[in-house]
Amino acid sequence: MSARVVVVGSANLDLVVTSPQLPRPGETVLGGDFRTVPGGKGANQAVAAARAGAICDFVGAVGDDAFGVQLRESLAGSGVGVRGLRTVPGPSGVALIAVDRSAENFIVVAPGANGAVTDLGAEDRATIAGAEVLLLQLEVPLSTVVQAADWARAEGTTVVLNAAPAATLPAELLDLVDVLVVNEHEAATVAGAASADPAVLLDALLALVPRVVLTLGARGAAYADRRGLRLEVPAPRIEAVDTTAAGDAFTGALAVSWAERGGAISEETVAASLRWACAAGAACAQRPGASTALPERAAIDALHDATYRGTP
Repeated sequence: MSARVVVVGSANLDLVVTSPQLPRPGETVLGGDFRTVPGGKGANQAVAAARAGAICDFVGAVGDDAFGVQLRESLAGSGVGVRGLRTVPGPSGVALIAVDRSAENFIVVAPGANGAVTDLGAEDRATIAGAEVLLLQLEVPLSTVVQAADWARAEGTTVVLNAAPAATLPAELLDLVDVLVVNEHEAATVAGAASADPAVLLDALLALVPRVVLTLGARGAAYADRRGLRLEVPAPRIEAVDTTAAGDAFTGALAVSWAERGGAISEETVAASLRWACAAGAACAQRPGASTALPERAAIDALHDATYRGTP
């Protein structure tokens, strides 16, 4: 039986332009191709989880505009359950994204309807209770994130928080997190640490949560928990095209692998989950776009096997 993952989060329409380089403050750069792509961290991670093989339900909101229709159809077309997706008056969330020739990007988000995700109810709680993993981010109101995590804790559902966009988090949320997923910038913000040393960041974060996954971009990912387990896995070597949704692919796949393993935590299972998530992120970065680039399970498995075959 497939693992069940619930995502409470954002849905945005990404307005993406390619550019020879990212503009500096006050600078205008002549760009290249322009496209619109369904995105948002929550929606991306829901699609990533569904394509990675989970039964995934999404709880969020879109506006009553054309973007909202497009976002709903995109989620449903990717196999994500949308009973928890509200339509509210006003505009849908929008992300403005520029991608340069080295696949680096900057992103500015206008939350729109995502700010209306404040009315989680009994049906949402039942959906969370039926899942192995609840996956959260920080693009909807923080009070909603806390409420969803609190429900998950009460129902025995594992809470995975991707602390993005980076923010200082209240103790009431940190106390409910089972697994924190952050990149190095997010880790420094959450931990309030000045050091960029991954080991220092992990130490600081373990004072706040019991388990941490630190993504390291092209270097892979690291893990640490309060039992003393620490490990690091390398990422597949690829030629990146667009890294916009690579972190979402990683996080969605990690949630699926964690759910499939029933929360069993050992050096072997954690390493296996990290390698598979790294393969998902790398497979995503080989294609342009956000949700359109999120890989199917077969593509994740293929890159995983090609990279890590024979790894214990």
